[in-house]
Amino acid sequence: MATHLSHPQRRPPLLRQAVKIRRRRVRDLQDPPPQATPEVQVQSHHFSPEERDLLYEEALYTVLHRLGQPEPNHVKEASELLCYLQEAFQVQPEEHQQMLQRVRELEKPIFCLKATVKQAKGILGKDVSGFSDPYCLLGIEQKVGVPEGSPVSRRRQKAVVRHTIPEEETHRTQVKTQTLNPVWDETFILEFEDITNASFHLDMWDLDTVESVRHKLGELTDLHGLRRIFKEARKDKGQDDFLGNVMLRLQDLRCREDQWFPLEPCTETYPDRGQCHLQFQFIHKRRATVASRSQPSYTVHFHLLQQLVSHEVTQHQAGGTSWGRIAESQAVTILFLHATQKDLSDFHQSMAQWLAYSRLYQSLEFPSSCLLHPITSIEYQWIQGRLKAEQREELATSFTSLLAYGLSLIRKFRSVFPLSVSDSPSRLQSLLRVLVQMCKMKAFGELCPDSAPLPQLVSEALRMGTVEWFHLMQQHHQPMVQGILEAGKALLSLVQDVMGDLYQCRRTWNKIFHNVLKIDLFTMAFLELQWLVAKRVQDHTAAVGDLVSPDVGESLFQLYVSLREFCQLGPSDSHEVLALDGFHRWFQSAIPSWLQRTYSVALERVQRAVQMDSLVPLGELTKHSTSAVDLSTCFAQISHTARQLDWPDPEEAFMITVKFVEDTCRLALVYCSLIKARARELSAVQKDQSQAADMLCVVVNNVERLRLIIDKLPTQLAWEALEQRVGAVLEQGQLQNTLHTQLQGALAGLGHEIRTGVRTLAEQLEVGIATHIQKLIDAKGSILPEDAILPLMKFLEVKLCYMNTNLVQENFSSLLTLLWTHTLTVLVEAAASHRNSSLASSRLKVALQNLEICFHAEGCGLPPEALHTDTFLALQSDLELQAASSRELIQKYFRSRIQQQAETTSERLGAVTVKASYRASEQKLHVELLSASSLLPLDSNGSSDPFVQLTLEPRHEFPELAPRETQKHKKELHPLFDETFEFLVPAEPCQKDGACLLLTVLDHDRLGADDLEGEAFLPLCRVPGLTGCVEPGEAPQMRLPLTYPAPNGDPILRLLESRKGDREAQAFVKLRRQRAKQASQHAPATEP
Repeated sequence: MATHLSHPQRRPPLLRQAVKIRRRRVRDLQDPPPQATPEVQVQSHHFSPEERDLLYEEALYTVLHRLGQPEPNHVKEASELLCYLQEAFQVQPEEHQQMLQRVRELEKPIFCLKATVKQAKGILGKDVSGFSDPYCLLGIEQKVGVPEGSPVSRRRQKAVVRHTIPEEETHRTQVKTQTLNPVWDETFILEFEDITNASFHLDMWDLDTVESVRHKLGELTDLHGLRRIFKEARKDKGQDDFLGNVMLRLQDLRCREDQWFPLEPCTETYPDRGQCHLQFQFIHKRRATVASRSQPSYTVHFHLLQQLVSHEVTQHQAGGTSWGRIAESQAVTILFLHATQKDLSDFHQSMAQWLAYSRLYQSLEFPSSCLLHPITSIEYQWIQGRLKAEQREELATSFTSLLAYGLSLIRKFRSVFPLSVSDSPSRLQSLLRVLVQMCKMKAFGELCPDSAPLPQLVSEALRMGTVEWFHLMQQHHQPMVQGILEAGKALLSLVQDVMGDLYQCRRTWNKIFHNVLKIDLFTMAFLELQWLVAKRVQDHTAAVGDLVSPDVGESLFQLYVSLREFCQLGPSDSHEVLALDGFHRWFQSAIPSWLQRTYSVALERVQRAVQMDSLVPLGELTKHSTSAVDLSTCFAQISHTARQLDWPDPEEAFMITVKFVEDTCRLALVYCSLIKARARELSAVQKDQSQAADMLCVVVNNVERLRLIIDKLPTQLAWEALEQRVGAVLEQGQLQNTLHTQLQGALAGLGHEIRTGVRTLAEQLEVGIATHIQKLIDAKGSILPEDAILPLMKFLEVKLCYMNTNLVQENFSSLLTLLWTHTLTVLVEAAASHRNSSLASSRLKVALQNLEICFHAEGCGLPPEALHTDTFLALQSDLELQAASSRELIQKYFRSRIQQQAETTSERLGAVTVKASYRASEQKLHVELLSASSLLPLDSNGSSDPFVQLTLEPRHEFPELAPRETQKHKKELHPLFDETFEFLVPAEPCQKDGACLLLTVLDHDRLGADDLEGEAFLPLCRVPGLTGCVEPGEAPQMRLPLTYPAPNGDPILRLLESRKGDREAQAFVKLRRQRAKQASQHAPATEP
């Protein structure tokens, strides 16, 4: 059904909208509460005493004159049906007996069998063509005085109708030509007197007409046809052929019967003669009741149905259950008998059911889904011509009455279908579907042609109902005491109720109306309610004026927040101008009051929280005190207030945000001052200094938590969104310079407070650390370094564990950083003052290693990058050298020279070429010195007299091996030595770290000391034969660039030189200094 909602109307121009809005606002300023819509007049389902008596008489008459066997699910006993009627009509026993006796005295009706011959199948073919021309004779035989089973009775069962039933009582169907499956569908009314002695007879015959032999031969198709011709030749001309019969005792039939019956033969010649489809119904004529004589049959049935349904619904309501359909077998039986006896058609039964149900639905509570079945039945069987004028009028009245009643329920659906009752949505949806199905009926369209489309009617009912509901809620919230504050609270409650209703519309009701009728209830309700709400709010804010007290300001703020939420509820795709657009301007005068109240309340909470704080951690995992929790809640409330306010005007929103940030930062600094004063106050009465340290830890933790809270202000106050909004209003960088400057200033102040507190805690520990390090150095020489550091480690374990327990992770990490820096400083000073003591250096080295482990704490302390500072790495290297023995230092020296050799690629000093291999079977190191090249000219003649000195270093590993020398080559910068040397040496010392073959190239000088050309270091661990157990083959050539010692001296040499009492160290240093001196005299200009 097309409605005006099917095609959205074109939106009028903006100017026309504005005119409509102004007109509506003027109308709303003066709108009184709407007048109550007149209630729909519901017809009563109760009958007058006279009507009830007549109906009761009709029901008793129906039961007393019951015919036929009962249906399987029907009540058999008449007494049970009579008792049910007495209860359903609420008749007293004496009255019941009187009426029952009176009904029994009434004249019996004329009993009739309504027989319908539908069709037959599989009958005999009697004609030459193989077909028949069947017709039926039927009637009722009234047997008098013939006992069942007697020979006469058996003979009569095989007798044909024309011999047993008078001709005037015999009925005949039409003849169906040339068929074996005839269809008649003819109905006959057969009267009888006594059902116990009456039987139904039906004979089927093949009509035989006189035809010539030539014609019959033309129809001949087979031998059976020829046999039929010979048989017909023997019988009389024009005699019909018997096809079969059906004989049934009436007392064996049910009230309604519909089935196939076999055709019985007269003889046993052809036992299978096919089947005949018959329908039977026992009906009454000339019923003696007043109702039957004075009213139409369907009207009486409708009233009887109404009475029985009313009784059942009342019984279910008394038992606290919902009625769904006629379930009592007594009622089903009585209604079935009445409809059958009155010979009501299925259509008239459906119409009676509709009239009864639609009337009862308006006065009794039962599911509207019960109306769907009669609607469907009427629609399926609808033919307008079968109804009389008064019936059409009655049906039309029922349609309009139910439609009006349904619309009245829809108008009041908020109270009629409350969500507090779980099945309310399904009940409303069922009602809407009933109305939709009813309005779609052909009967409704023909009988109620002037009715408006259902969606239009429902939309108008919903609009009116919404306005009525609003005014009802306004009256409900009317304050008992008149005043601005009370009026504001009442208006706030009203707006919240309106929002609650809109939430319900969107969440529950809108789906129902949209699915059934394509009506957007939520948008309709929102547009209606927002006008009504806007008028009340505007009137209230105008009455408040510019002078806003704190209590009134709080009420206005809650109202403002509710209106923001109300506007956000609106449909996102609506383009209509709303009365609430720009509503924030109505509250502009209240903003200073809101901001001041927010700060005042927050300040009071901060002061009260600090005053109640005992500076004790809340738990093992929570290391701050109660005031930090209260402060966090307080600041969260400020942020929540700012988000609630969310002022639409960008420039004013920026100024409001600046005020919120300023107040928050001010509160943070006020808290710092208050919490420190509280700590001093509590510490003054404490004798134990450890408790004062505990309080200081709690103060630092509280300030750290406050810093984290303040740091989240940009997110909590949505600065990015604000910056986008005010970008076109503010100057470039104004937001950054204002808000971020305030925030950074507050964070810097809090950071300073935290650092000050942590520094105070660190200073208390630094003295103890320095004292224990000094005791470590001064310990007796007999004490092992591992034992000497135990007091220091125990001291740190106790103190750091204490601090870790009482400080949050951020502050504990800061404390560890300060202590680590201080500890490294103390160790550096101690190492410098005890450089000549290897014992002290060993202890400091062990202390540094253990302190590193302690401060790292398996990942729970400082990370490696924070521990391994430049100071730490330098100290670690220095202590490793100081703690080493002289021989270990010598090994380190050669290890560094081997590393220098590996990193040298330049041959500015020249190079030597060698081959080296080790034969484990002989324990011999075989060295072939092949040549040198590009040597420096160290003589005055521009040349040199080179030779090479070969030594195995360090000497203490090879004490029995004397140095070897090559021959001296005169005036040669590229000498070819080609000399072989063998060293008898075990493999074990050659494989040690730092073991090498030192190749010293010297310039022979006859008058003085030889000059140094350069040094080359071949690590023995790389020599073939020492790297594995396999005997080497041909040794590869190795070209080694010559190097000089470091010109600035070596720290290892300086350390060895400081060990005056160690002769081996002094001899090694002397030789190395000599080589360094020689190198400095002949170094190339490009050598640094």
